Amino acid sequence: MPTDASQTESQSELQTLWDAVARELRSDVTEVTFHIWLQPLEPAALLGGTLFVRAPEHIRTWVEDRFRPLIATAAQKAGSVLRAVEVVDTSWDAPATSVTAAAAGEQHRAATGLNPRYTFDQFVICDGNRLAHAAALAVAEMPAQAYNPLFVHGKPGLGKTHLLHAIGNYVQAYGDDLAVRYATVEEFTDAFVKAMRSKDNRPFRERFRSADVLLIDDIQFLAEKMRTEEEFFHTFNSLYESGSQLVIASDRKPRDLGILEARLQERFEHGLVAELEPPDFDARMAILRKRARIDSLAGVADDTLAEVARYVNASVRSLEGALIRVVAYASLRGESATPGLARQVLERLYPGSETDGACTIEQIQEAAADLFEISRAQLLARDRTPRVAFVRQIAMYVARELTDETLPAIGRDFGGRNHTTVLHAHRRVVADMSRDPHTFEAVGALRARVGERSADRA
Repeated sequence: MPTDASQTESQSELQTLWDAVARELRSDVTEVTFHIWLQPLEPAALLGGTLFVRAPEHIRTWVEDRFRPLIATAAQKAGSVLRAVEVVDTSWDAPATSVTAAAAGEQHRAATGLNPRYTFDQFVICDGNRLAHAAALAVAEMPAQAYNPLFVHGKPGLGKTHLLHAIGNYVQAYGDDLAVRYATVEEFTDAFVKAMRSKDNRPFRERFRSADVLLIDDIQFLAEKMRTEEEFFHTFNSLYESGSQLVIASDRKPRDLGILEARLQERFEHGLVAELEPPDFDARMAILRKRARIDSLAGVADDTLAEVARYVNASVRSLEGALIRVVAYASLRGESATPGLARQVLERLYPGSETDGACTIEQIQEAAADLFEISRAQLLARDRTPRVAFVRQIAMYVARELTDETLPAIGRDFGGRNHTTVLHAHRRVVADMSRDPHTFEAVGALRARVGERSADRA
């Protein structure tokens, strides 16, 4: 039993560490970002190599999703050796033992690749995802007996990854010790390349071919990776023939997977193919109400949620992000999250939302060139100067948000670039918008300019 003196000393060391972390964070982000998202955080405990950080409920989910890796990096710069960072609510207290539920969750995630937050209970069912949800639940309840393989597809942000994790978490909880593995194609590829370089593929095959349930995300990125595709084909066959369950997620249906080998496409279509479609207004409201309930956002009225639902119709991810931005902006200004405030925040990011999807990549490129005063030729060339690269990334992000084009198609229209370049640009802009007002304003300005041009052509 620690003495009061030892407790005081431990708390003092924790506060000293956190002060150093805060200094690193302040130097890594803009002042506005630090003030909104990071300054409200408080150190809670350092247990078993895990730093627990308290966050107010209205920003906790956003901080966990967007800033946890940054906090871990800042702690390492400050001289701390951490295994993980956990973001907890303000009422959380350190337990008597060092083995906590959060730490156990982190160990679970490391072993299986699963995020314990993504469950069937947290998934909002609507007409656009009802088949995919029912199929996923059937697979979770009866692995390798219901639909094998299960192939789910849809545009980014509609819940494919959530369903894969929900299947895995359900099997982990109720599957009588069945081995579950979740991985993106990028992780599968990295593991395979590492095995080839080390000339020892036993750890790789033990990880993937010993699974009773294998969940593979973003299968569309397997194209053009010939050796990895060959290995995945054999992994798929080995697991299928041994009676294991396979679940695949993609941003398009199997027959539209470009140059993937026909034999793989045939295997994907052998089971059930289920599509996820964008949520309608009622579904978007249900999603926002659930998000508000989970994050304890009791002060956000239905009319404010309705305003968010009207502005954002592309994906669940965009919808939740928009709500967080509105609540954070209201908190910063010390105001209530009213419909008027929601319009003020969102009209800069989603102007002319009724025109979303009604534009072409060429129109976006023309609008970007005009707005940022560069030539369209510069935008498409191999010009890597910071200003041109910034505009190109913004334009790629908006192209993915406002058109139905695939990543490879967007890459081709941006000077023959690879689809991974487009994905990197999208992820970079998403991350930068949460911490850099300049990026936030640039995206809003380009969307507005595209909306104006679409309206002029109408």
